[in-house]
Amino acid sequence: MAVTDIKQFAHLTEADVEAIGRELDEIRRDVEESRGSTDAAYIKNAIKLQRGLAAGGRAVLFASAFPPAWLAGTTMLGLAKIIENMELGHNVIHGQWDWMNDPEVHSSAWEWDTACPSEQWKHSHNFVHHKYTNVVGKDDDVGYGILRVTRDQRWHPVYLAQPVTNALLATFFQYAVALHDLNIKEIRKGRKDPRTTWRQLKQIGRKVGRQFGKDYVLFPLLSGPQFLSTISANATANLMRNLWSYTVIFCGHFPDGAEKFTVEELDSETPDEWYLRQMLGSANFDAGPLMAFMSGNLCYQIEHHLFPDLPSNRYAEISERVQAICEKYDLPYTTGSLTHQDTQTLRTLWKLSLPDRFLSATPDAAPETASEHGGTVQQLRSSREKVRKAS
Repeated sequence: MAVTDIKQFAHLTEADVEAIGRELDEIRRDVEESRGSTDAAYIKNAIKLQRGLAAGGRAVLFASAFPPAWLAGTTMLGLAKIIENMELGHNVIHGQWDWMNDPEVHSSAWEWDTACPSEQWKHSHNFVHHKYTNVVGKDDDVGYGILRVTRDQRWHPVYLAQPVTNALLATFFQYAVALHDLNIKEIRKGRKDPRTTWRQLKQIGRKVGRQFGKDYVLFPLLSGPQFLSTISANATANLMRNLWSYTVIFCGHFPDGAEKFTVEELDSETPDEWYLRQMLGSANFDAGPLMAFMSGNLCYQIEHHLFPDLPSNRYAEISERVQAICEKYDLPYTTGSLTHQDTQTLRTLWKLSLPDRFLSATPDAAPETASEHGGTVQQLRSSREKVRKAS
């Protein structure tokens, strides 16, 4: 099942964990001290590119009655929405560019082009998820409240529909994210103040209304006779953004090797152990510069969880130092091709839709979740590698 003692699981001494913390603190200091004009130019150019693609896509859609124009305009608009969501919105709201003291890219001012209000995202994601990463019962991103991603979640017949539920989640991902901070579980148990719930619902309603009005009323009306084709283009662009952001996020959290943790692990957790939990609870996927940019550099999910407020364009160089630390202390650095990580994630979701009696691996050494009771992380890594080569 999930990890209850991270030092035992990682087969590290307390001194080892403290040393890892010091080395990671040094990485943070080095990046913070070296931030400057190159980083500022990166985010400014990203904004220019995103806005250029959005404006160009909208312009081309004025001729969307012609299929090539519809395809070109839709593709440009979809790419613009992906960049705004992943490289701009997500990272700006994390405060990665607050050091510039530029109102345009300050986390306090950015409202992103998606259904979730930035204020609610800051709480559900920046605070809850990043503080309690992959802690079952504390991090609502473990299954998003509707999916079973570890045997630590008790099976229920509703999970039989998980393959369909997952497909719907991917398709309408922005709306699922918009509802995330409501914490439906707490509402069902009657533990959430109805006034807070109502305030959040009104805020979500206003944001969804603005997004819907922009994409399906205002811009289609501006395109005149191309009203219907512009609606279809906007819907397709939103679908592109939803499917891509879902894929990137799930491939960073649910492939084999992205471990889960129990609430007990949080007892007296030190900052150094928090670092270690981020390293063991996250997964990367291999990407070149273009795919890294289009993923908001979340192909470096391990680095992002370690340093969520450092500029995303620095994650590639940070990853080299993090990999060196993993090698030095015999820790896994979980990565693989996007296809590989996605395949493992989907396998887990399909497999865990079934009751545990249909599952073959032991709960403490399952591919998707392991614990110190099934061996150290080094032993599990070796067994997983044997399975991978055999398959």
